[in-house]
Amino acid sequence: APAFRVRDKLFVMVSEDGRSLTMKAAPGVQPMLVASDPDRFFVPRYVGPKGWVGVWVGPGTDWEELGELVEDSYRLVAPKRLVALLDRPA
Repeated sequence: APAFRVRDKLFVMVSEDGRSLTMKAAPGVQPMLVASDPDRFFVPRYVGPKGWVGVWVGPGTDWEELGELVEDSYRLVAPKRLVALLDRPA
């Protein structure tokens, strides 16, 4: 299954069946998301205790929100120099 890394650190993993993504979340975000919509968000095995959050994908997926979650995960893992490139004016 695909996994996305920056400098050898994972920030997004795709499930074997392609039905979900798992990503790093800031402290407190995982329980908030799971409580807000348990049909969309879940605590993944293995990495869930470390604060990662799972997101089911399929029809009705809010791709803009998912993109924001992926970017947040990247920002948590990437070196500051690379994160600064995201914040540059276009």
